[in-house]
Amino acid sequence: MAKLYFHYATMNAGKSTMLLQASHNYRESGMHTLLLVAGHYRKQDQGYISSRIGLESDADVFRDGDDLFELIAEHHRHRPIHCVFVDEAQFLEDAQVWQLARIVDRLDIPVMCYGLRTDFQGKLFSGSEALLAIADELREVRTICPCGRKATMVVRLGPDGKVAKQGDQVAIGKDVYRSLCRRHWEEEMGRVDPEDFIGFTGG
Repeated sequence: MAKLYFHYATMNAGKSTMLLQASHNYRESGMHTLLLVAGHYRKQDQGYISSRIGLESDADVFRDGDDLFELIAEHHRHRPIHCVFVDEAQFLEDAQVWQLARIVDRLDIPVMCYGLRTDFQGKLFSGSEALLAIADELREVRTICPCGRKATMVVRLGPDGKVAKQGDQVAIGKDVYRSLCRRHWEEEMGRVDPEDFIGFTGG
C-alpha cells in the first residue's frame, strides 16, 4: 500500500542526497519517478534538485496555489509514475499536503517528502506542520551540532556573520544557516545565559 512519508531534518543532513539516491534506485529498476521542488529560489518553470556531494536531477517546480493532485495525475495519465519525490517540502501549503495525500489514497502512488521541520526561530513551517499531522510515516534524518549532540534546530547568519534573531521566515541562499542542538540554539539566540558557549556561528 502506498504511503505519504515525511523525512525531516535540519540543514546539511543529506536530505537531497537521500532523495536523489532513492529516485535513482526506482529508475534503475525500470520504474518512473516524478521529482518536485519548491519554486522559492527559481524564476524558471523547470527546476533541479542538487546535493552538496554533487548529485543532481531535473525536477518540476511547484509554487503557492498549484494543484499538485492535478499536476501529478496529469503526468501519471501520460506515463505511469511509481513514486513522487518532493524536495524542500517545508514550503508546501497546507492544501498541497492534502493534495499529495490524495495522490497516495486515490492513485496508490507513494509520495516521499523531504524538508526542514522548523525555521530559524524554532517555528514550524506550514508544509512541515501539515506533514507532521497527516503523513503515514515520519522519518528523522539526523545531523550533528558542533558540540557532538544531535542537531534539531537551525540558526540564520546575517551578512555580518552574526546570528539573526528576527526576519522573514524564508531567506534566499542555503549557506546562511547552521544546524545546532537545542541547547546551543537557545544560547546563540540569546534565550538563556550561556554555560558552555562556543560561538559556533560567528565568522
